[in-house]
Amino acid sequence: MSEVVTEIRGSAGLITLDRPRAMNALSLDMIRGLTATLLAWADNTCVERVAVRGMGREGPFGTFCAGGDIRFFHQAVLDADWRLVDFFTEEYTLNHLIHAYPKPYVVFMDGVVMGGGMGISAHGSDESLRIATERTKMAMPETTIGLFPDVGGGWFLARCPGRVGEYLALTGQVISGADAVAARLADVVLNSSELPAVWDAFTTADGYEQLRERRLQAKPPVSALAARRADIDRFFALPTVPEIVSALEADDSAWARDTAVLLRKRSPLMLHVALEHVRRARYMTWPPTCAWSATWCGIAFRCGPAGPARPSRASAPS
Repeated sequence: MSEVVTEIRGSAGLITLDRPRAMNALSLDMIRGLTATLLAWADNTCVERVAVRGMGREGPFGTFCAGGDIRFFHQAVLDADWRLVDFFTEEYTLNHLIHAYPKPYVVFMDGVVMGGGMGISAHGSDESLRIATERTKMAMPETTIGLFPDVGGGWFLARCPGRVGEYLALTGQVISGADAVAARLADVVLNSSELPAVWDAFTTADGYEQLRERRLQAKPPVSALAARRADIDRFFALPTVPEIVSALEADDSAWARDTAVLLRKRSPLMLHVALEHVRRARYMTWPPTCAWSATWCGIAFRCGPAGPARPSRASAPS
């Protein structure tokens, strides 16, 4: 059974990530399925806009996408499996396709939205929509596993207000739907109970326009992240990771101490890479940011140009 379920209904193309037991973590086949579908629909005059959701354990919605398939990554590195190179090459190609997609691209970010799930959520055009809910749990948690915010994470984190991007990149902190709106990583928060009706209405032009109007009329939700902005900007504007950690540890607030403890648990090397990534991306356009991220992702997995463990092309499957 396909883990990417597609349907054209009305004037909309509908995509459901259907791997609920793995929290819709992206496999190589899923990436290929998404890419093929979006390419086909880009030229299909019957499809005027696209929506993407995840399948939860109890039915549609509830979980969007927990990222890439970590078990596959781990085993592929141990086996020097060429498919790991294919995975990241094709994932970045998919992210670029979404970034430049010629039609509105709407994402229902209900439940877990992390890592690669952000990569297929945060790159749409100005006509696109990112819908969060009260159940949204969003993060770029890569520094917890010895990586940095990849899939173009530097690009969208660099466009968060103030130093929120640095804070999220380094800590991998999980944020709510309201926080995601405050961080400019989501456009609107809807109640999860509304999603089935909104999904159905999206299949008509009027339903889509009503959704866009609702976004414009929505008041900013109350956000704990926004309330902490002054502290985040003060500490995470410091030039280096050691200075950030030292300042947090010297502060007498519980939040600062807890944040310092969090950073001490992250990959030391990748904290430096993540900080540099976000700060470079702030002054870069999407294509070079994506290329920089892809290069460093290859290095991190020891399968890129600088990595000794990369399999030879002769060992790649034909």
